[in-house]
Formats: sequence, structure tokens, C-alpha cells
Amino acid sequence: MCSSSPPSEKQRRCSAGLALLMCGLTSGCLFFHGQRYHDFVTRVPLPQEDVLILGFMGGRESWNNANRGVRKLALKLRSMEIPGVHVETVENKKRDLAIQLIRNAFDRDQNGLLEWRERQAIRLILYGQSFGGAAVIKLAGQLDKMSIPVMLTVQIDSVGIGDEVVPSNVRRAANLFQSNGLFVRGESRIRPADPGKTEILGNLEFDYSDKEIDLSSVSWLKRIFRTAHTKMDFDPEVWGKVEELILNELHL
Repeated sequence: MCSSSPPSEKQRRCSAGLALLMCGLTSGCLFFHGQRYHDFVTRVPLPQEDVLILGFMGGRESWNNANRGVRKLALKLRSMEIPGVHVETVENKKRDLAIQLIRNAFDRDQNGLLEWRERQAIRLILYGQSFGGAAVIKLAGQLDKMSIPVMLTVQIDSVGIGDEVVPSNVRRAANLFQSNGLFVRGESRIRPADPGKTEILGNLEFDYSDKEIDLSSVSWLKRIFRTAHTKMDFDPEVWGKVEELILNELHL
């Protein structure tokens, strides 16, 4: 028979410890609600010709985790103060927030609708790592159904189902991946849904069989079970290439 007596202090401590342990094992549980729309800092609507860049975080990483490659690059791009360029990071399960931001950013007459002329003038770049890479393709697919174009997508060790096919609303796409991981390997080859509409800039492989990357700031579980995948996230060469791809698209 189950006891109706309240848990003892020891039981409460054990429960709390177990919750913290599970949080560590799942590599970053999010307390409270995660990202909200008001976390974005971009002022909307954007002026004509301005570009919106959205970076999607991997795993369960918070949108503002400045220790991860996606956020580091976003902060670096912001620090460049490139005229007309706005950069935000998004948790990979928050594509609804991204769509809300895109709508508000490019609805320049603020009538609540993205009209044909507004959609054709949209300048949007998407990049993401791990599950964030898969989120990039999923979001691009959603935007395709809304007739919203995407200038460039960049996937970094993308992990997801169906993330190898780039939707036809994407003008250019690039894929960076590694094949050294025992458990986690990124998508090795992306292809266009319509080769006449999308240019694949490359499927670029990075080798971590002998490459030393400092992983001292990550959990032991990631260092042991996701070594190559995590190394790629912390590899300056990877993010230098992503930065180059984005700046090239901006013609800088």
C-alpha cells in the first residue's frame, strides 16, 4: 500500500539530485520556458534591402549560450556593425518564433500580411549546427510553402531526418560535416530539390581523427560520446568558413 505521508528531507534531496543528474546527462536542460519572442533585439519592420540572419542552436542549447559556435558567430557578425545586417539566434525547437520574426521584419507596411511584393524583397540567411542544421532545412521548407525566398542556408554537422534535401526556395546552400563520430555524424551530402533553382556551394568534410580541439568547457559525456561532433562545434576553422560563406553572400 502506498504511504500518504510527505517525503522526508532525505527523499527530497535525492529527488533534487536525480533531477540535476538527468539535466547533466541530457546536456543542458532548459529551466522555465526557454526562448520567447521578446528575447529578439532586432527592431521591426526592417528597412528595404536590409538582411536578417538567423542562427539555429544545436541540441538543447539556449539561444543565448555564448559558448557555442552558432551564438559566437552571431555575436561576431553583430560586432562588425555591417550596415543593414541584423543577426539573431534561435533555439532549434522555436521555429515558430523565427517565422513570427520573419513576418514582422518584412511586413513593411505593417498590415499583418506578407504581400507578394514584400515576399519577393525578403533577404534572409539561415545557418545552424547539429539539430539546428536540421531546423534550418525544416524552416526553409515551411517558408517555401509561404513563397518566402531564402538567400543562403548553411548546415553545420546537421542531424535530422530529411535534412539532405534543400527546398527550392533556397538560392544557395552549403553543408559542413564530419565522419569521425562513433554515434553522431552530420549529413554528408545535401542536394537540391530543384537543381534549376538552388546552387549547392559544397559538401565540405572536416577530419577530426588527429585534430586537437580544446573541449575543456564541455561535459565529459560530450567529450566521450560525441567527440568529433563537439569538436566541430568548437573548431575555429569551421566557423571561419561559415562566416566566409555568409559574408560572400552579403558581397563583403
